[in-house]
Amino acid sequence: MRLPSSAHTSRPWLIHQIAEDFALEDVWALATPGAGPDDFPALVAIAGDGLEKQVSAPARALFWLRWKLGALLRLDRAGGGLGTRVASLRERLPEELRAAATAHQDTGSTFTFLYEVADERAMEIANRTMHGVVHFGWVPDGRGGWRGQLAILVKPNGRLGTAYMAFIKPFRYLIVYPSMLRACERAWRARPITETHRLDKG
Repeated sequence: MRLPSSAHTSRPWLIHQIAEDFALEDVWALATPGAGPDDFPALVAIAGDGLEKQVSAPARALFWLRWKLGALLRLDRAGGGLGTRVASLRERLPEELRAAATAHQDTGSTFTFLYEVADERAMEIANRTMHGVVHFGWVPDGRGGWRGQLAILVKPNGRLGTAYMAFIKPFRYLIVYPSMLRACERAWRARPITETHRLDKG
């Protein structure tokens, strides 16, 4: 379910300080049925595995096409990414989180780990068209439970980036996001639950 921007902007997230010059593109609710206040690490584990690899065939085809076009148009060449065209947002982090980011071992996701705290995880990506952030949060669901929340923040790179974001928007809304949300819910329901977790849930 897509959420209003206020669902993200009203929360006291660290990301507001780190990416204050980025535009909030989208906010989505993540289905995490049965979740409690201490279950954010389970969502982090799912996100860390790379949701983009667990999506439907049409969404995978779009990703494949994007990378092929990126190679053809040189959108993803080394000089257009993090540390070259743009500085990583790691440079804006508090010292302890910057050190943790440097020590973090990526697990194959196309996004670069930025930071993780008690109720947030952020990752970033950059190419010739934009500098983007994927932000996962953990919030009360209003019904006595808890759920995940996904926000996409973007800084387009000039006219090329603005045109690119406008071009892919229909594909994101119709194919990519719905598939990613379903993949997240499937992974959540399929996650291993320890006996201690069952007892805690009653």
